[in-house]
Amino acid sequence: MPIPATPESAAARVAELTAELNRHNELYYQQAAPVISDREYDDLLRELADLEAEWPELAAPDSPTRRVGGVPLEGFQQIKHPVRMMSLDNTYSPEEVAAFWQRLVKALGTERIPVLIEPKVDGVAVSVCYENGRLKYAATRGDGTTGDDVTENVKTIRRLPHRLPGGAPELLEVRGEVFMPNSAFRQMNEEREAAGEARFANPRNATAGTLKQLDPRIVAQRPLDIVLYGLGQVRGIELPTVSAFHALMKRLGLRASDRVWAVETLPEVLAAIAELDIYRRTLDYETDGAVLKVDSMAWQEQLGVTSKAPRWAMAYKYAAERVETLLKSITVQVGRTGVLTPVAELEPVFVSGSTVSRATLHNDEEIQRKDIRVGDTVIIEKAGEIIPAVIEVVLDKRPADSVPFSLYDHVRGHCPSCGGPIIKEEGFVAWRCPSFLCPAQTATRLKHFAGRKMLDLEGIGEIVADKLVERKMVSNPLDLFSLDEAALAVLNLGNDDKARVFGAKNAATLLTALERAKTMPLSRWLFAIGIREVGESAARELARLHRNFGELAHSPILAELRTVPKGKRKEDHPVLAPYQIAQEVGQVAAGEVIDFFASESGQVFLARLAELGIDPQSDNYAPQPAVVPAGAGAPLAGTTWVITGTLSQPRETFADRIRAAGGKVSGSVSAKTSCLLAGTEAGSKLDKARQLKVKVLDEAGFEALLAGQGQGGGGAADRSEEHTSELQSHLMIS
Repeated sequence: MPIPATPESAAARVAELTAELNRHNELYYQQAAPVISDREYDDLLRELADLEAEWPELAAPDSPTRRVGGVPLEGFQQIKHPVRMMSLDNTYSPEEVAAFWQRLVKALGTERIPVLIEPKVDGVAVSVCYENGRLKYAATRGDGTTGDDVTENVKTIRRLPHRLPGGAPELLEVRGEVFMPNSAFRQMNEEREAAGEARFANPRNATAGTLKQLDPRIVAQRPLDIVLYGLGQVRGIELPTVSAFHALMKRLGLRASDRVWAVETLPEVLAAIAELDIYRRTLDYETDGAVLKVDSMAWQEQLGVTSKAPRWAMAYKYAAERVETLLKSITVQVGRTGVLTPVAELEPVFVSGSTVSRATLHNDEEIQRKDIRVGDTVIIEKAGEIIPAVIEVVLDKRPADSVPFSLYDHVRGHCPSCGGPIIKEEGFVAWRCPSFLCPAQTATRLKHFAGRKMLDLEGIGEIVADKLVERKMVSNPLDLFSLDEAALAVLNLGNDDKARVFGAKNAATLLTALERAKTMPLSRWLFAIGIREVGESAARELARLHRNFGELAHSPILAELRTVPKGKRKEDHPVLAPYQIAQEVGQVAAGEVIDFFASESGQVFLARLAELGIDPQSDNYAPQPAVVPAGAGAPLAGTTWVITGTLSQPRETFADRIRAAGGKVSGSVSAKTSCLLAGTEAGSKLDKARQLKVKVLDEAGFEALLAGQGQGGGGAADRSEEHTSELQSHLMIS
C-alpha cells in the first residue's frame, strides 16, 4: 500500500493499523483464536513500520512495531524495586512440606488454611509495571532491591500487552517469569545448528542471555513468553487474596499460571503436588517444581518474611528423571566463539518424554573430573527437563579395555573446523580456537566486526551474517571488502522454499558503508577484529599509544608491558611510566595483542589488509600525555572520565567530546578516575565514585566545565593553557 501523502491521512492509517494489530495480538495470544495468517499479520506490521519510518512523530511508545525491537541500547540502566523481589525457600521432600504446613498451622491457629499450588516456571524473574494502563517499565530481579531495566527487551514479548484495557488499576506492578517455550526452543536450536551456530544449553540460559542483549532487534527474533504470578506495588484496587490477583490477571489479558490447585489441608497439598508432577509434563515450558502460597493477603502479612524469603510460601522441587545408556563415542563441536565442546553420542534412550541420543559433556575438565570414557555405561538426566547431561559413570559396567579420554589428544591439538592450534588459557577450563580465520566463528566475528561501535556496517545483522557464511560468500570478515554488488543484491536471506533477497538498495548501502569503513580510525578497527581483552576503551588506549597496525604489531611498549611482574604497578615502571597507560590495557591485554599479530591468522590479517590497500591510522595519537602541550584543543589532557546514567544524548556523544578535549574515557570507576559524568538513574558506578571520593558532575556541570563558566569566549578548542590548568585543577588532577 502506498505511503499516505499528508500527516492527517498517515495518522489515520497508523491508528487503524495499530487497532487492527492489537486486536489480532489479543485473538492470538489471549484467546488462542487467530483469524488471519502469519503472512497477513506480517504485512500489516510492515506497513505500520514503514509509516512510522516516514512519519516518526506518529510512532507511539506502545506501538505494535516495538515488538520487533527498537534501536540498540548503550547499556542497561538500574531500576529500584518499590517492593523487594524475594526468592522462595526450597524443599525436596514431603516431610519438609509437612514441616512447613505445621509452621503455618501453629502461626495461624487453624488446621484448614486456603493455599494455592501452581507450577514453578523455570525462567528469569522480572517485575513489570503499568501506570494508568500503560507499560511503564520492566526490570530483572537483580539483587532483589535493584535490577536491570529491560523494558525495551520485554516489549518484544507479544503476549505481554503494552496497554491494559479500561478499568485497570492506577498503578500495577506484577512479578513473573520470562521463559522460552520448549517447542520454540527446540526449533531455534535446530535452526542455529543448521546455520553452523552453537546450540543453547537450555531454555533458561537462552532466556537469560536474550534478556541481556543490548539490541532489542535480536531479542525480537527470539521466542520469549511470560507468566505472571505475583504482586508488587498496587494502587487503585484492593486484592484480598492471591485468587483475586489471578482473576484480575485474566480480566486484564495478562497471562497467569495455566492451572492452579486450591487446597486447605496437608493431604490435599501432597495430592496436588503429585498431580502437578504429571500435569506439568503437558506444558510447553520448563517447570522444576510446585509453588505453595497462602491465599489470604492478610495472613501473608501476619506470617511475614525472613531476610530473603516469605514465610507464607515455599517451592517444592521435583527430582529429575535419570536413566542408563551406553556412551558410544565422543565428538567435538566448535562453537561460534571458538570454544570446543565435547558431546556424548549415546545409544538412544527414552527419558522425560522424549528419545535422547546426544548429551553435552561441557568441557575437558568435566570429563576428567567424572572420568567419562568411550564405551562406558552412563547415567543421564534432562537438566531442567530439556537438555540431557551425563551425570555419572556406572563403574561396575566399564569395559576392561577402556582408556581415559583427552580432548586435546582426540583432536590432535588442532581445531576440527580450521585445523589451527587450540589453546587453554590460565584460569579457564575450556579449550578454544583463537584463529581469526576459523570458519566456525565467522558469523559471530562478522556481526561483531560490523557493529555500530566497530566499523558500523549498516545492513549486516544476525541473519545477513549467517547467510553470507552459509552461502559461502564470506569466510572471514575481510572478505566483505571483496563482495560483488550484483551477487550481494540477490543474496537469499530466506530458504529454498521461501526466498527473500537482500536487494539492490541494501547491497548499495552496505558497499558504501564498507568504503567508509576503510578510512575508520585505528581504534575502531582494533575493537572490530575482536582480540580478546581488547574492548572499546582498551582499543582507544592502544590507538593513543600507536599510529597504525604496523606499529602495534611490533610494539616495544606492549612487549615491555607484558613483562611487568604480577603485583607491580606499570606507573612505577621507568620505561612505561611516561605513557600513563590506562587500566584497560594491562599485562594480559598486551599479551593477547602480541600473540594475535604473531599468530598465523594475525599475519594473514595484516597481509590481507595490505592487499586491500587499507591502513587505519590513529585519530587520538598522544603516547606521552605529560609532554603534550596542554593548550588549545586539549583542556582535559591527563584526565580520565567514566560516564553513567541517562543523558540528553547518547553516551558515545559525550565520550567523543571528552576525547576531543584530550581526556580519556574508561568503562569502570577506580581510584584513577578523574571525574564521573552522571545522568539520571545512575547506579553502582555513582555509588563507587562517591566511595572513592571521585568528583561527580551532572550534565549541566560538564557543560559549564567545558564552556569555562564565567570565563567568556568560545568552546573547549579555544581555551588557553591557563584555562586548561584551571580545568585540571577543578578536577583535582595533580
